[in-house]
Amino acid sequence: MKVLAIDQGTTGTKAFTLDADGAFTKIASFEHKQIYPQSGWVEHDPEELLSHVKSCIKKAGKVDCVGIANQGETIVAWDKETGKPVYKAIVWQDDRTKKITEELKGTGAEALTQHKADLPLDPYFSASKFRWILDHVPESRILLSAGRLRLGTSDAYFLDRLTGTFATDVTTASRTSLMALNTLQWDDELCDLFGVPRECLPEIRSTTGPFGMIGKTPVTASLVDQQAALFGHGCMNVGDAKITFGTGAFALALAGYARPLKNDSGLLPTVAWQISQQPPLFAVDGGVYNAASAVNWARSLGLFNDYEDINSFKSESALSRGLVFVPALSGLACPHWDRAAAGLWLGMGLDTTKQDMMQAVLEGIALRSQEVVRAIDRMCEKGSFISIDGGLSDNPYFGQFLANALNRKVVVAGSADLTALGTARMAMIGLGAKSLPPLPKPKHIFEPTQPISAKLLSRFDIAVIRSRGWKNF
Repeated sequence: MKVLAIDQGTTGTKAFTLDADGAFTKIASFEHKQIYPQSGWVEHDPEELLSHVKSCIKKAGKVDCVGIANQGETIVAWDKETGKPVYKAIVWQDDRTKKITEELKGTGAEALTQHKADLPLDPYFSASKFRWILDHVPESRILLSAGRLRLGTSDAYFLDRLTGTFATDVTTASRTSLMALNTLQWDDELCDLFGVPRECLPEIRSTTGPFGMIGKTPVTASLVDQQAALFGHGCMNVGDAKITFGTGAFALALAGYARPLKNDSGLLPTVAWQISQQPPLFAVDGGVYNAASAVNWARSLGLFNDYEDINSFKSESALSRGLVFVPALSGLACPHWDRAAAGLWLGMGLDTTKQDMMQAVLEGIALRSQEVVRAIDRMCEKGSFISIDGGLSDNPYFGQFLANALNRKVVVAGSADLTALGTARMAMIGLGAKSLPPLPKPKHIFEPTQPISAKLLSRFDIAVIRSRGWKNF
C-alpha cells in the first residue's frame, strides 16, 4: 500500500507518500501568496491553492489513495457550474467579521453557538466569513438566486473541483459554528443566526469518507490539519495531547467518545475524527494565535538574525528577571477569546538587550501554551506527557522552558510533518488497512528540571490582564 498525503496549510502546500513499511517521503512543496488587503484581513487565492494540490497529485504518480488535510476555518465561495470562486479565500486568521460577531454577541446569540456548536462567537470560525461574502460580494447573491452558489471550507472546494464530490468531513464542519456537535449535522438555528443558506453547504461525511475519485484513485481521508497532526502524533488514548507550533500554537487533547461538557475553561470541544460509521471521537482544543508568527515578527524587527542565535541564552529566564512578553499580536484565543488584546513587553529597562527581548518572546509563547494546557487539565484526564511538533519544537531553549512551565515531560515528535503523516495514516484506514506502519521515534524528550513557581506564573497572568486592557485605555 502506498498513499499520498497532501497538507494544504496556511503558508504552503506539502505532499508526502507513505508506504506499508513506514517509508515517509516528501515529494513536493509549494508556497502561496499571502494577501493582506487591509489591516486584519488575510486572504489566499483559491485557484492558486488548487493548482498546488493538483501539482502534488501529479508529482506523486501512481498511489493507492489520497488523503487531504485542510487549514480548518478558511472559507471559499464558488459557482457550482463553473467552479470559479466569487472571491478570494478568507483565511482563519482574518478578523474582518469582528463587527458581525460583536453585534450578534450584543443580542445574546453567543448562548446559541455555545450550546449547539460549543464555539464562542469569534471571527476565527467560518460562519461569519460566509455571512460576509453574502453581504459584500454581489455575485454571491446572484448565484444564490440562481441556485448555483456553493459555500464551503477549503477542503470542500478542493474535493468539489478534484472529484466532483461536494462534501466536507465532520472535523472541519465542527469548526464552522454551523454544525451541532450532538447531531454532527448542519443546524437550522445556527444557519439562520448567521444568515447562511443551508442548501449552499456541503454534505458532512466521516473523516474517512469516501470523498470521490481523482481519476481512478480514491480520496479516502479529509480532515482539519490540527486533528491530522493529533493522529500523526500517535495520540489514541483519553488524555493524550499534542501542541503544534506553527503560525499559531494549537493544542488538542483526546476527551473520549462522549461529547465533553462545556465549562468555563475557554476550551473548545470538537471532533477529533470519525472513522467510517463508528462513533466520533471527541477532543478539546485550545489555540494561541501567535507562535512562529511572533518569532518571525521579532526577526523582522531585527531582534535576531539566524534561528541558531535563539537556541540558548546565557542568562536565567527572562520571566525570573522580571521581563515578560505577551504574544497577543493578533489578540488572545483560548482561554480568553479577546481580539482586542495587544502584544506587549513588561519589565524593560535601559539594560534590556535584544537578546533579552527575544528570550521573553520564546517564553511568552510557552507561557501562553501553558495557559491552554492548564485549561485542558481542568476539563479532561491529564496525560503524563505532551507531544509537540512544528518549527519551534526544534528550539532547545523553548522545549526545556515549556517542560518547566508545564511541569510535565515534553516529547518532540520524530517527524516535522505530523499533519501529513496523520493524514496518510488516516487515508490508509480509509482504504481498509488493518494495521499501520510504526511511528518515527521521538527526536528529543525534555524533562522538567526547574518547574516554574506559581508566583512567576502569576506574573505572566497579570501581564495577560494588562494586554487585554490596553486598547480600552
